[in-house]
Amino acid sequence: MDLSAAGLKEQPFPTHGKAAATCAYTSHQQALDMLNATRTARSGLCLLQGPALSGKSTIIRRFVEALPDDVAVAVIDGNGLNTTSLLESILRQFGYILDHSSITELLAMVRVFAIQQTTSHEAPVLIIENAHALNPSALRALCELADLSVQGYAGLKLVLSSNRALRGIIETPPMASIRKRLSHDFHLRPMSNTEAIDYLHRKLQLAGSKIPEFIFPGAVCSALWRASGGWPGILDRLALLLLAKAESLPASINLIENPVLPKGTWEEIGDLSGEADSGMPPGPPKLYVTLSGTTLHEMAMDRSRMIIGRSEYNDIPLPSKFISRHHAMLVRHGSVTFLMDLNSTNGTFVNSKRISNYILMHNDVITLGHHRIKFVDPHATSRGTLQGDQFADTAIMKTLEDMRRLLAQENTAVLMAQTEDPSNSANQS
Repeated sequence: MDLSAAGLKEQPFPTHGKAAATCAYTSHQQALDMLNATRTARSGLCLLQGPALSGKSTIIRRFVEALPDDVAVAVIDGNGLNTTSLLESILRQFGYILDHSSITELLAMVRVFAIQQTTSHEAPVLIIENAHALNPSALRALCELADLSVQGYAGLKLVLSSNRALRGIIETPPMASIRKRLSHDFHLRPMSNTEAIDYLHRKLQLAGSKIPEFIFPGAVCSALWRASGGWPGILDRLALLLLAKAESLPASINLIENPVLPKGTWEEIGDLSGEADSGMPPGPPKLYVTLSGTTLHEMAMDRSRMIIGRSEYNDIPLPSKFISRHHAMLVRHGSVTFLMDLNSTNGTFVNSKRISNYILMHNDVITLGHHRIKFVDPHATSRGTLQGDQFADTAIMKTLEDMRRLLAQENTAVLMAQTEDPSNSANQS
């Protein structure tokens, strides 16, 4: 299909060169936060891992573009580099014009530059893509650079990026200098269905579409998400092919290809829990309460039940005439979070659709009156795995009745506190 026929001014999903628009999602933002934390950390060395087309290069480009002008940075493709070619590539990106120099001289030049920069501004940043493909001699040179320090701080901040898990390399005895400086070990995760819909529609909008849902309806976006496994590079390619094949709009699900999908790099180290970076079990979901774009509360759902409503005795009080006294309830069973509307007057909405009972997924947005609550749980990405016996109707009703009894007790306690102590009332009069 001709792009103009779809109301597009440019290709929304380019696969070559710099993307016209970058649409970050949760894992991408977490990776950017990690890179910025690495830059300011005393040790300052991180691993950025993710399969091909997971967006590592896009993340690195965004990070580099946001660096202050006085921060020296070099981005090197480590594929097949030996010691000499690695050091020469670093120095050229730091602005050196090189003659024929020995490895010792090249290494000394990198050290002197790093010390000067660290002393006068801040430590240079060296990013090596395809770090797994460095020649062993280049890895040894990298270890020597990792030993460089200025007044107790790393003299060169290092980012090692790879489409493979790097832990096996880092844990070998010759890599001790790298290992002792390691501050972050990050594995990219795929986007959720909701994130994929936002990602596709945002790119279509930035390319000129006024109604992206007409080009790729929600069902088509979800089908693209399933076919891509949630990896942004694959999603872009499948969306590009779908646009090219479509003879009319909206695009047909039947035209979507289904490629062989890569595995996450955390699987290479036997970690399927989704928490390879911290080594800790999954934490509780996060809730972000906003009103008119302003964040009012940020909290963890660290209990099994939470009531939302206008009353101050709720777990999440939202003082608004558009919200019922006890409006909705969140219930946590294992790794699953369930939202129930408590017969509210104005209703409870998730992603703009009214619900009564609903299993929440990562990045779902709950709307109550003018308030919004964003539900963040990177582990809740597949609705199929969330459904089961643990949310049978009887269990739901039992939980609901338990909460109603609790609310009744609280209301009684409030009434007693207001009326039972006449002497206190006399003192106040």
